[in-house]
Amino acid sequence: MTHGALADLLASWLPRQRWFAGAGAGLGTVEIISDVRLTDGDPELRHLIVSARVAGETASYQLLLGSRRVLPGDLEPARIGTLPDGRIGYDGAFDPALTAVVLAGIAAGRQAGPLRFAAEPGARIDPGAAARMLPQTHSNTSIVFGDRAILKLLRRPYGGHHPDLEVPAALARSGSRLVATPLGWLEYGPGDPFGEPAVLAILSEFFPNAGNGWGLATASVAAGPDDFTEQARLLGQATAEMHAELTAAFGTATLSAADLAEMSRAMTADLDRALGLVPGLAAHAAAIRACYADLPASAGPVAIQRIHGDYHLGQVLHTAGGWVVLDFEGEPSVPLATRRAMAPALRDVAGMLRSFDYAGRHQALARAADREFAEHALEWVRRCQGAFTDGYAERAGEAFAGSGPLLRALTFQKAVYEAVYEARHRPDWLPIPLAAIAEAGT
Repeated sequence: MTHGALADLLASWLPRQRWFAGAGAGLGTVEIISDVRLTDGDPELRHLIVSARVAGETASYQLLLGSRRVLPGDLEPARIGTLPDGRIGYDGAFDPALTAVVLAGIAAGRQAGPLRFAAEPGARIDPGAAARMLPQTHSNTSIVFGDRAILKLLRRPYGGHHPDLEVPAALARSGSRLVATPLGWLEYGPGDPFGEPAVLAILSEFFPNAGNGWGLATASVAAGPDDFTEQARLLGQATAEMHAELTAAFGTATLSAADLAEMSRAMTADLDRALGLVPGLAAHAAAIRACYADLPASAGPVAIQRIHGDYHLGQVLHTAGGWVVLDFEGEPSVPLATRRAMAPALRDVAGMLRSFDYAGRHQALARAADREFAEHALEWVRRCQGAFTDGYAERAGEAFAGSGPLLRALTFQKAVYEAVYEARHRPDWLPIPLAAIAEAGT
């Protein structure tokens, strides 16, 4: 099959995928820049790197391209199209027979052209474990193998050290139990198209009986008498411990007064752009500007370090051993160098505080006519936010003392970002960040 014919098929298929960043924009050229055959026969597996140009920008994506003479009914959702030889091309991530090839490659340390499969020393990997795909997300695809391992397929890879491998590996090697231990990975290169090696997939420890933080929290709000504050306090402690472990592994630096002034200017510039997109922010702009303007004088020297970068209740699991933190990838749309840069640890704290707010307010919003429930939900938010910060302060100690001005500014910044996101993608949820901003500004 010619790459041109396959590229034409992918040009119609890619925009329909949740993880394709150009959804809703005009798709330009699609080019296949790497094609590695991993298995022959029926089914066949090829690993592709595809370059797609959207709205004047070019991005690379990876695809496990499966092909079969007859596509089973359970693989119909993965269909890409009919290939010139009459076989059916499909997304191989849906096919346990093909994802098993990736797992076996990691376990064996396979090399296939520019693809390098690698296992962590001493990692226990069962290459025969049964596979099942988890629901699709906006940036990655995850496959669980048995009850011990989970593979994250990074649909949009970048060259360079990937934080979702780099950070958990460093912490796990130091004995941390706050992260899912990496078991292995798949990488590409070095060389074109990424320049330096690019992580394509990460195999990590899986927690089969764990509870997702968002699900547990929202169930707590809905249940009424159930109380989540103790778990919020323990999560605050775990967060501070994570930050201490990150400091030990990667060191720290300090923001100068000039750095804080630049941070204040950048926050204000973000606010100015947001005002053009979310008119409802205008009523609160003065209070937000004042908070940002006071930051250089009120925050004092600020330590920075490696952080999680996209911290919220959906990124933590409650296990038999306590809270475990996942997904150190950071915001996928942000350049990799930015995601790996040091930042105030309070950025993570602000993110989790906003997540508690969302857990309560989105349910109150859905039951807007029930004033009693709304009051209960907001009280739940206040209790959990207070318990979380108390737990964090218990472990962080002096590092958290006097952090109020910076935390307030970072929380405003996060809520402004949320307002823009909701205005663009979920207008019905826009009242959530706007209400929180209004309360914080009074």
